[in-house]
Amino acid sequence: MAMAATVPQDVRVPAARPERHVRAITCEGVVQGVGFRPFVWRLATELGLSGRVRNAAGRVEIEAAGPAPALDAFVRRLRTDAPPRARVERVVALRLDADRAEALPVPFAIDESTSAAATDRLFPPDIATCGSCVRELFDPADRRFRYPFTNCTDCGPRATIIEELPYDRAQTTMRAFPLCPACDAEYRDPANRRFHAEPVACPACGPRLAWRRTGAPAATATGEDALRAAARALLAGEIVAVKGLGGYHLACDATDEATVRRLRDRKRRWAKPFAVMVRDLAAARALAGVGALERALLTGPARPIVLVEARRDGVPALAPSVATGNRRLGVFLPYTPLHHLLLEAVGRPIVLTSGNLADEPLATDDADALARLAGIADAFLVHDREIRARYDDSVTRVVARRESVIRRARGYAPAPVALPVPTPVPLLAVGAELKHTFTLARGSRAHIAPHDGDLEDLAVHRAFTDGLAHLGRLLALEPEVVAHDLHPEYLSTKLALARFAASRRIAVQHHHAHVAATAAEHGITDPFLGVAYDGLGMGDDGSFWGGEVLVADLVGYRRIGRFGRAPMPGGALAVRSPYRMALGYLFGAEGSDGGPAGMTEAEGRAASFLARLDPREVAIVRTQVARRLNAPVASSAGRLFDAAAALIGLRDVAEFEAQAAIDLELAAGDRPAPPLPWRLDRVEGLLVYDPRPTLAALLDGVAQGRSGRRLAAGFQATITDVTVAMLDDARASTGLRTVCLGGGVFQNRRLTADLLRRLVAAGFEPFLGRQVPVNDGGVSYGQAAIAAARLAGGETGALPPPEG
Repeated sequence: MAMAATVPQDVRVPAARPERHVRAITCEGVVQGVGFRPFVWRLATELGLSGRVRNAAGRVEIEAAGPAPALDAFVRRLRTDAPPRARVERVVALRLDADRAEALPVPFAIDESTSAAATDRLFPPDIATCGSCVRELFDPADRRFRYPFTNCTDCGPRATIIEELPYDRAQTTMRAFPLCPACDAEYRDPANRRFHAEPVACPACGPRLAWRRTGAPAATATGEDALRAAARALLAGEIVAVKGLGGYHLACDATDEATVRRLRDRKRRWAKPFAVMVRDLAAARALAGVGALERALLTGPARPIVLVEARRDGVPALAPSVATGNRRLGVFLPYTPLHHLLLEAVGRPIVLTSGNLADEPLATDDADALARLAGIADAFLVHDREIRARYDDSVTRVVARRESVIRRARGYAPAPVALPVPTPVPLLAVGAELKHTFTLARGSRAHIAPHDGDLEDLAVHRAFTDGLAHLGRLLALEPEVVAHDLHPEYLSTKLALARFAASRRIAVQHHHAHVAATAAEHGITDPFLGVAYDGLGMGDDGSFWGGEVLVADLVGYRRIGRFGRAPMPGGALAVRSPYRMALGYLFGAEGSDGGPAGMTEAEGRAASFLARLDPREVAIVRTQVARRLNAPVASSAGRLFDAAAALIGLRDVAEFEAQAAIDLELAAGDRPAPPLPWRLDRVEGLLVYDPRPTLAALLDGVAQGRSGRRLAAGFQATITDVTVAMLDDARASTGLRTVCLGGGVFQNRRLTADLLRRLVAAGFEPFLGRQVPVNDGGVSYGQAAIAAARLAGGETGALPPPEG
């Protein structure tokens, strides 16, 4: 009989080792420059995983080994627990052979980046200084005390310093600053907030400030002395050019009227309001009403300029010339350590406006800034970190309790906006002319480039082409197709025609692009009703449009309504001279031989208006209209607003684009007023708003001594009524209730808020651009959405292979 074996008491049987599994994981989206690799390391360490993580072109690649439950949790939390500035769009996890675990590092490691090709290469916008870095900045015990270039993985420069991807220090303009031992230790310590923070620096190894007087051959102070010199100069009433993240600013004391006026004269910006930077949220509230959403925008990581309502009891802390009578203030908070230090030293609000002459591109290069800004700035506060990409400050506001971006630039661009219909080939949309942007698109991602100004001269055109080359290289995107405006004289259109063969060009009507931008941002691909109100855009009939109601989708459109036409005496001169536009309506509005409807003696009713004009000018305009000499007609809502402002007596000559329309909005304020008379007619199958009764009522109101403010409010109520009526008619004939608003007129907050409210009450579902500007800054995105939809639908036919 066999004996059972016995195990000695002092011998232990080892526990079974958990089965190890291996995953190869790819994370796509905005995952570089946002602290994603350190986050991956910390998560893997917490879960007891071995492996590695690295940047590869525009994505993050991970190999991880461990028990299956831990790996499952790891993959899930890559999405749910990602850093706040990351945007994880896709996580792909593949199983590898278990044998691969033996080759993976223990403990988990961060590897050097690779430059492997990628279908999508994303990188983040610049990020405002985080709370932890601000605390260090003002902590005397910290080694970065008062260091103006402090940053970490949660904040600091990104898009403005990147030269190539993957995002590593050696491929940014920080490569000129080798890390000191202390910064290098932080950079390599996974437990440190600056672990793999590419722009990390300190006073021992990083960029430095320098101070120089205009015309001086060299700097006269550096570091803290330079900062003190700048603060003294600002308090003494001087204008200082300050080198920032994405370009130069011009700064002055916002409480000093003489200095603000001097800045206006030197910059040739005589009327447009200046933005004001204040030290903190409490200082912003001392100047303006700041609601919950405005507070979130002011203090968020993008730190845009936010348009807020000035306090009703006035703003005694600011010089009157800062806002030039505008009730709305552009306010923003410090977004770099240098700003925090400067505001703390000055102790009062400062004007901080773009470093350029009016209509020129923002200065970024030091030599160029010293030359171009020498006639404006008394001195320069500069630093030795190169600016690789030009990014002006973003501007935003709140409309109907939601954000609506006006200028998309620093802090927003070039983060992608989704295309609801992916483009089958890489494409470029070159935009319009004013408030110019371009868009590069691949698949379902559209990258709207930062605002670069009005594309009306060669300097801005050069900034456009330089920005296009740089962003295209970073995204590794070579466009095969271009979308462009119908206007043949736009410089953007000329570039498209010069660089792309006819078979690779898609012409997009301006107002279709406006409403398509709103539709695409909200993911709308079905037919909708589009309302496009702006200054001017080339119509498909060769005339100027601007007050349009369309039935549209992302492929095409049909015009079903418009504003009545009127001549623009002098063409572009009428845009700058609202009184000329008013004369155009008086002498040649559509539907009559001259004079608003119902006026038997047109000039008699307009006597007070005509009396303040030069009679020789009036005679010239009359001849231009009668003989159709340089007086193109336009169905433009923007030009009608100009005419109304002139007839009421608010503005005869505009010093910047849309100034008369802004005056009209400000005059109206929030006061209620009944609408003025108006009429809709059928003209060649289109529903046409005849503005002549409205203009006649304005003239009568002026003659009767009625308040210009009440007339302005009544005019805007009229436009709301007219729009709702035109859409009601369109809904009856089409069955559509989705409405997309686009065009610069919808920067008028009163009109837009009233119209949105009325449309909802009437059973429509209205949409407004939120992250994409409703003005011409959003046209390139609308062009891209239309081109993508047409290409996906095959409407342009089979494209030949790229030339060359």
